[in-house]
Amino acid sequence: MSTHALRDTGVLTGRSLRHILRSPDTIITTAVTPVAMMLLFVYVFGGAITTGSGGSYVNYLLPGILLITVASGVTYTAYRLFLDAKGGIVERLGSMPIPRPSILWAHVITSLAANLAAVAIVIAVALAMGFRSGASVASWFAAAGILVLFTLALTWMAVVAGLTAKTVDGASGMSYPLIFLPFISSAFVPTATMPGPVAWFAENQPVTPIVDTLRALLAQEPVGTGIWTALAWLAGILAVSYAAAAAIYRRKVG
Repeated sequence: MSTHALRDTGVLTGRSLRHILRSPDTIITTAVTPVAMMLLFVYVFGGAITTGSGGSYVNYLLPGILLITVASGVTYTAYRLFLDAKGGIVERLGSMPIPRPSILWAHVITSLAANLAAVAIVIAVALAMGFRSGASVASWFAAAGILVLFTLALTWMAVVAGLTAKTVDGASGMSYPLIFLPFISSAFVPTATMPGPVAWFAENQPVTPIVDTLRALLAQEPVGTGIWTALAWLAGILAVSYAAAAAIYRRKVG
């Protein structure tokens, strides 16, 4: 990316971040639902759930809750982009001497910053609930990298929704399947406890290898080949979502 493109992306990102700073409830709201889920599952259902890991249930649960946090947060990216598109701001910026990718990247970078802030809040609450990790600094960085990739992949999906939605509800509703998917994975219980067809689906959808990799990294356990499956899913989703968003945006401002 050229210096000119970087400068314009920085200016547009600053505009988007100011919206977040003026409405910090966006980040708080993003964290509230995952925190409520974590409290519910740990203190209400946790005593009846056997994970076979031998550790605290909050340790087992946290990776899936972090993915739900991101899935909840990208809704706001779709919502803000939808408002910009409907208000003519996207077309107006597209007609100016601004590199076109900068307009979308500004929303994506804002999403990344806001979602990582929400993730930090959820981790802080988990620590207060008894979450403990023996992970090394390298393992924490690896876990953070996977969360960043996950956020980017889902954010580009939100960009597609924001550009194509006909209504606010349509833009915001894109996150519902993403939030629901971790429930049919290893996020809350081991897949071995599920009925056959459900277990097969849970073991062959993207959330399970991502959750298992994060759990292993935070527990300082061997990640095995599951990390490559997780990275393949993330790279594939990111590539398809980015290509779709770029194509739709070119048509919209072309």
